[in-house]
Amino acid sequence: MRGKKMGMSKVKARVANPKDPNRFFEEEFWIDTGSLYTFIPENCLQEIGIDPDNTREFVLADGRRDRRLIGEAAITIPELKETSTNKVIFGPKDSLYLLGAVTLESFGVEVDPATKELKPIIAIIGTHFDSR
Repeated sequence: MRGKKMGMSKVKARVANPKDPNRFFEEEFWIDTGSLYTFIPENCLQEIGIDPDNTREFVLADGRRDRRLIGEAAITIPELKETSTNKVIFGPKDSLYLLGAVTLESFGVEVDPATKELKPIIAIIGTHFDSR
């Protein structure tokens, strides 16, 4: 994944309703490894029929606390040629599009701290225990 600088970088993503993939939108997302979840304006999620399934309290970047709706969206990052269904936060109308750490991990990538580029990670699927 060389060449994709991350600092204040954006990545194009397609967001679809996992129950009806024909309902989708495409947008440029800021990469935000400081955010656990992906953050999408609620009006965009509602337009493609994604309903919230839960609420959760979050601490915002400025330290304020806010209770937000959460739902699930199918996210495709074209340059990775992959789709992953992830929890997403319903952000305020017209807020920023932020791609969070959980979504990046679900695609098996991280931001290299030295180069600020996306790079594949090696997934750990378990540990071998010797039962002897």
